[in-house]
Amino acid sequence: MNRLSVLFFLLIGFSISLKAQEEEKKLIAQPSAQFRTFWMNTSYPGEEFKSDYALGMSLGVGGKLTFAKHWDMQLVYRAFGNVVSSDFWNPDPATGQANRYETGLFDILNPTDRFFGRLETFSFGYSKESFGVKVGRMGLNTDWVNAQDGRLSPTAVEGVQAWFAPHAKWKFSFWGIGRMSIRGSSEWLGIGKTVGIYPQGRTVQGKPGNYFGNTESDWLGIWEIDHQLAGGGKVHFSQTYAQNLFSTYWLSFEKSRKRASGIWTWGIQSGFQQGIGEGGNPEPSLRYKEPEDLNYAISGRLGWKNDHWITHLNFTHVGGKGRWLSPREWGKDAWYTFIPRERNEGFESVNALVGYGEYRLENIPVQIYAHAGLHWLSEMSNAAANKYNFPSYRQVNLGLKYQPKTVKNLDIHLLLVSKEPLLSENLTPNQIYNKVEMLHFNAILNWRLN
Repeated sequence: MNRLSVLFFLLIGFSISLKAQEEEKKLIAQPSAQFRTFWMNTSYPGEEFKSDYALGMSLGVGGKLTFAKHWDMQLVYRAFGNVVSSDFWNPDPATGQANRYETGLFDILNPTDRFFGRLETFSFGYSKESFGVKVGRMGLNTDWVNAQDGRLSPTAVEGVQAWFAPHAKWKFSFWGIGRMSIRGSSEWLGIGKTVGIYPQGRTVQGKPGNYFGNTESDWLGIWEIDHQLAGGGKVHFSQTYAQNLFSTYWLSFEKSRKRASGIWTWGIQSGFQQGIGEGGNPEPSLRYKEPEDLNYAISGRLGWKNDHWITHLNFTHVGGKGRWLSPREWGKDAWYTFIPRERNEGFESVNALVGYGEYRLENIPVQIYAHAGLHWLSEMSNAAANKYNFPSYRQVNLGLKYQPKTVKNLDIHLLLVSKEPLLSENLTPNQIYNKVEMLHFNAILNWRLN
């Protein structure tokens, strides 16, 4: 029996003892259901590269059981189905590369499986107004490890979570994680085994990455501090410590101010990352992170919003020695310039400029939005600085969200993504497929009970 199981049963035993002492015994059951339909297709001009499509569905069923006032148990089982699709599990003939997008809808380790399921949530917790602890399988949303809910299901983790709020303006949070079930997977894997399931890119020597199945990391620790400042400001700090891989520190400050025209917002983020231990493996050709790497990042935002508009302009700079890395299996980027369907980890140098605009219609529940970004990356010829052999690019996302009033808890989301290289001369097929010169479309329907 592992340590997590021991802790789990100790908490259960403690809860039964506490419950027996309660004069008033209450049992509250809250059933839950979550249904998602996801259509995705990716296309390229001409016939040089393979285009793919897929229609997937998922249904999560479970609930929350609250007892003895402060104790609860949560359980969700999710089933997945590939309704119809192209043969996205076959590599692209021109490049030999695997599909990067449609594969993530299903079980990326067994992409031909049409139906599968997983026990996504199974946790036991105790919470009061100023303190809480939870153990088991759960979701989370931290800076660099998060749900990244852009497929049929979110990423989930197995471990322990605790939080403490000694004052209304202060909160301290901690996670100790031993296993994960990443989005697009039916399995629960140790931390090291999750690294490299998505494309591995190149080693610093320029050879194909081979750290999947060769990365040693036993646990992941995260702690956060949140503080609300007077006058609408807030400060957030976190450390993400991946044993034997890297440590990432993240600090942000955000503030808002009301004006007659609306609310002005601004924020700044800064980060520092260092390699630790053996970087996952003592053998350099199998290593995920170079132990001597020292990276930094700074990101800023200026925004404005009112009842109908949300707009902001964002900038990020990444620099230092070596690649800034965060496994794509674990979540999306924390910096302000993140745009859905692409990430900027894996580079020694990044300069990104991104604008966002959203308009909410007055008489119907529709939101229309757009991302537009320019991303200048490290030179592709420098494998040590450009992990994925990725060209500098521009990305435009156009989206629409609709929540019909006639059906409770139903929402529809349409997203069109275009990515093009900033300089298209002499790009090889491997520098195009899965990266640029592409159109990517999503149509998503979500419904939930309660």
